Amino acid sequence: MELPAVNLKVILLGHWLLTTWGCIVFSGPYAWANFTVLALGVWAVAQRDSIDAISMFLGGLLATIFLDIVHISIFYPRASLTDTGRFGAGMAILSLLLKPLSCCFVYHMYRERGGELLVHTGFLGPSQDRGAYQTIDSAEAPADPFAVPEGRGQDARGY
Repeated sequence: MELPAVNLKVILLGHWLLTTWGCIVFSGPYAWANFTVLALGVWAVAQRDSIDAISMFLGGLLATIFLDIVHISIFYPRASLTDTGRFGAGMAILSLLLKPLSCCFVYHMYRERGGELLVHTGFLGPSQDRGAYQTIDSAEAPADPFAVPEGRGQDARGY
């Protein structure tokens, strides 16, 4: 299934709006973490061909998922919530719920810009890197310049 094309500016605008409303209730570290990641998103918009910019934005979004869960669960006001407080908390939770979807779209953009797969599972199976591979029946010279072919210049005792 192909992901629909979503503009990075739309993702940024949506999360900026939700973060701004979430800051009605959650300020301090919540605001710092989210607005810093949004600044990385602005960098990714400005540098259209940069893999670093989009990967930093993707990593920041992933980190703020965890940080938002911790922050909202610790600092959620349990007593005397006003309607404004409920609205702000709801927008922060909505932003948190939309971040995994945003990560999927941003990862798709990362791949379009030429980024490689972030998760390498080479340690689970055979390695795909065959750059230094040399077969046994290869006729090429050995890589060691001091190696002497067997039988020339040495006798069986190694002298």
